[in-house]
Amino acid sequence: MSEFVTSSDGTRIAYDREGEGPAVIFVASAFNFRAFDPGTAQLAHLLAERGFTTVNYDRRGRGESTDTAPFAIEREIDDIAALIDVVGGSAALFGNSSGSALCLWAAEARIGVSKLALWEIPLDLEGAGDGGAWFRGLQSRLRSGDREGAVEFYMSDMPPEWLAGAKSSPAWPVMVQNAPTLEYDAAVLERAQHAPWAEQWAHVTVPTLVMYGSETLPIFPPVTSALVATLPDARSSVVDAANHGWAPEVMAAELEAFLR
Repeated sequence: MSEFVTSSDGTRIAYDREGEGPAVIFVASAFNFRAFDPGTAQLAHLLAERGFTTVNYDRRGRGESTDTAPFAIEREIDDIAALIDVVGGSAALFGNSSGSALCLWAAEARIGVSKLALWEIPLDLEGAGDGGAWFRGLQSRLRSGDREGAVEFYMSDMPPEWLAGAKSSPAWPVMVQNAPTLEYDAAVLERAQHAPWAEQWAHVTVPTLVMYGSETLPIFPPVTSALVATLPDARSSVVDAANHGWAPEVMAAELEAFLR
């Protein structure tokens, strides 16, 4: 059964909590929330069985969580802070894709993050960004009410078969429904272009594991290497995985080894 915590701006955040032990909070990627992402739910259950307290939550605007305008990255950090308070003031974060960028901003805010595990974070390398053009393009489509166009635009730099598969699947209507929250994922990625990473994440000193799959897109290995070079206590790992996803059993073993 869902539990709820109220964030600092009054937004109600829904989550599942399981297990006893060191806490780990799962920060979802674009589109995902608990009822739409059974893989993360299974991963949380496996780690709970291995002696961790797991918190799997719906990011604001998705699933059972509410939302409050205007949006700011700081509000999503406040949501994570509220969940960290629920588990006693300290927790590791596991970020999936764009959720990994949110994890970095949360750690930078010094809200009680103990460790970071980041999966295939889709950042532009320093100096290789587009000056916010992609972010503004997404905002333009959302402001005009073109949710389907916004989803297509968000996925435009992904392999075309991913978009084609999504559009032909039962997941497509849910993805279109949640399109407004894509701005939140785009914002946490776009902010990384504003200054050198070493300046923006100067306070991210916790142990950090940056991961990508053994079968992955070309962008992820160099981004992983750049992050490891930037953060003072970071290392990388190549996981037996493909297509920007992972098997829960494989990721549970990887996380258990790191979080111990």
